[in-house]
Amino acid sequence: MANILVVEDDRNMRLLTSARLSDQYNVTCACDGQEALQIIHKGGIDLIISDIMMPKMDGYELLRRIREEGYNTPFLMLTAKETIDAMEQGYKLGTDDYMKKPFSSAELSWRVAALLRRANISMSKKITVGNITVDSEKYAVYSDSEYVELPKKEFDLLFKLLSYPGQIFSKEQLLDSIWGMTSESGEETVKTHISRLRNKLSNINEFSIITIKGLGYKAEINKEK
Repeated sequence: MANILVVEDDRNMRLLTSARLSDQYNVTCACDGQEALQIIHKGGIDLIISDIMMPKMDGYELLRRIREEGYNTPFLMLTAKETIDAMEQGYKLGTDDYMKKPFSSAELSWRVAALLRRANISMSKKITVGNITVDSEKYAVYSDSEYVELPKKEFDLLFKLLSYPGQIFSKEQLLDSIWGMTSESGEETVKTHISRLRNKLSNINEFSIITIKGLGYKAEINKEK
């Protein structure tokens, strides 16, 4: 059973969110970001659900701290007012999803399930698509008849896309995720690496990297394989 941390300063909302999840998951609660950080450092948390506006340490600062410390734990932000600026700030810091208050139990349940499912895929050391294995220990893509070793950035880019098949990532998202927010590389770097990947994997038919005009890229599994 997955372990979920609910971070919320409003007692009633904290208890309500916990009650909505406790029949499916192990739920731990924290009143603010500082308390949450102490719990996260102890280990074992599979997903974090956090309010934004809290005393001592708000949700943005909590998210910034754990990402800087190397935690890739899925993060679901709760907000009373969903604005473009708030969402942009959260996504730049590394949140995985947003929910606007008030929300239904059903919506909370399927969002949590989706985040946990994606995390299980993305944290795996290998991804298997048909006869193809994408191996993060070898930085290689191989089958019985093919073996392609990739530079780390190209491999990380491919692994990111294949971890979330069908999900569209913008160049900016991929740049931040693979090269880091402080990188001096530009979005053209992503385009160049995508082109190199396509050339090197041209003999592999199990999946494709698709350009979505004006939006970014996605990995598409060729289901007939």
